[in-house]
Amino acid sequence: MSEIINNREYRKKVLKQLILELHEGKSVEEVKSRFAELIKGISASEISEMEAAIIAEGMPVEEVQRLCDVHSAVFKGSIEEIHKADERELEKISGHPLNTFKLENRELEKLMGGQLSDALDAFKADDGKDNINKLIENLNLLWDIDKHYSRKENLIFPYLEKYGITAPPKVMWGVDDEIRAEIKGIKVELESYRGNKEEVVKRLEALTKKVSEMIYKEENILFPMCKDSFTEDEWISIMEESQEIGYCLTEPEGVWKPQRVNIEKKDKNDAAGEAAGYVRFDAGILRVEELESLLNTLPFDITFIDKDDVVKYFSQGKERIFARTKAVIGRTVQNCHPPASVHTVEKILHDFKAGTKDHEDFWIKMGELFVYIRYFAVRDREGNYMGTLEVTQNIKPIQDIQGEKRLLS
Repeated sequence: MSEIINNREYRKKVLKQLILELHEGKSVEEVKSRFAELIKGISASEISEMEAAIIAEGMPVEEVQRLCDVHSAVFKGSIEEIHKADERELEKISGHPLNTFKLENRELEKLMGGQLSDALDAFKADDGKDNINKLIENLNLLWDIDKHYSRKENLIFPYLEKYGITAPPKVMWGVDDEIRAEIKGIKVELESYRGNKEEVVKRLEALTKKVSEMIYKEENILFPMCKDSFTEDEWISIMEESQEIGYCLTEPEGVWKPQRVNIEKKDKNDAAGEAAGYVRFDAGILRVEELESLLNTLPFDITFIDKDDVVKYFSQGKERIFARTKAVIGRTVQNCHPPASVHTVEKILHDFKAGTKDHEDFWIKMGELFVYIRYFAVRDREGNYMGTLEVTQNIKPIQDIQGEKRLLS
């Protein structure tokens, strides 16, 4: 394991060095051969880590942004090979946010390779008023890209940042703004056209090239990072909030409806004759409202999944550490975690079901919080596995306790 970690760190170090050499003036051709061996098996997350490291060491975001076109071109072959083998084809699911983003990219390519290209060719041959107006009309269509970028920036980037992926969003947002500014700038140039045909042509060709390169970066760097990180519940939130911003040149193919288990139907025979509105226990009875309020008052979060790994309940205390939405109810717990951590979840559940373990603990630092996460196997009187209880608590205030307290506050 240490050898793998060391190799990864070495590769990041050399990648940073080569990118810095490009920054200092070396051409892509001069460094390309050194990349060839180094980038075998490189992942999108390593590109993210590399960019973050360069920015953290003091290089302005604007400089990394200037290098963005260069290093995406260098990485292109390697990344394409990686993602040929990617089996999580979310982008093929009708209505999924990735599916919609890719549909929009195809429409942008059609626009740029079709009527915008035709209008530019006509303008090159004759820069009269009619052809100028055709170019302006097509730039107005291209401006629809603002919705595509706005959804990416306001719905995708916040989740990436939540997972600590900050450098690529900053770099990409900067390039998005450059594209927006150039669409506006060329329109202004055409609206007050002064015969500078060559300049307009050069700017338009550079613009479409930059848009095409951004499409490549989204589909081969950004989207794979999202697939590696986001949970199904996060994708649902992105889908639901997309309508408010709008879509670019097309609409979603449909509404994505992930599979859900109907908990009420699943448990319809488990009521065991309880009095309406009450829950009876061995040591007492509570009204449902009392029970719910009691659980929501606990000084920690709890989540319960049943023996089939389906999420059945979570408390809704005032200081929940990890966000939950009610859409999580009825989903398998595996779909509630990023792909990178699913194997850990499955190992815990396997050990609980096999009876080799009854609990597992983790603790992590999150800013000023010290989060204690505990998992407990829930068993009946005979020891049969009934499900798993997750308990999450910020224990920093407990760690800070000193001395004694014997008086009321």
